[in-house]
Amino acid sequence: QIDVVESEGGSVQAGGSLRLSCVATGYSYCSFDVTWYRYPQGLGSQREFVASSFTDGRTTYADSVKGRFTISSDKASDKGKKTVYLQMGSLNVEDTGRYRCYAQGKSPDYNCEAGWGQGAQVTDSS
Repeated sequence: QIDVVESEGGSVQAGGSLRLSCVATGYSYCSFDVTWYRYPQGLGSQREFVASSFTDGRTTYADSVKGRFTISSDKASDKGKKTVYLQMGSLNVEDTGRYRCYAQGKSPDYNCEAGWGQGAQVTDSS
């Protein structure tokens, strides 16, 4: 099984910062690639890629957040549980919306599951 839990979102003024966290928990032999997506405010079900953290330590970002957002994890290759942080800075109205975490379990020898978190709402308090 897999369980994906995000921290609560928040309300931030333009130019401010916010950190989200995502904890993926699964079978002890599974490591996790974790990706943050967002559903921008006012755009309905349209989903945007934000950033990924891979088990080999690599990270990738959407062009729209490069230089402003940082994705990190305590230990990228940990098995059984992985905590990933999304540090967001210089926030603007285009960054508001619902942020969801997706975790893909990985193992060279066994099948591992994937799952979504419940989502964290980021709003503009300006």
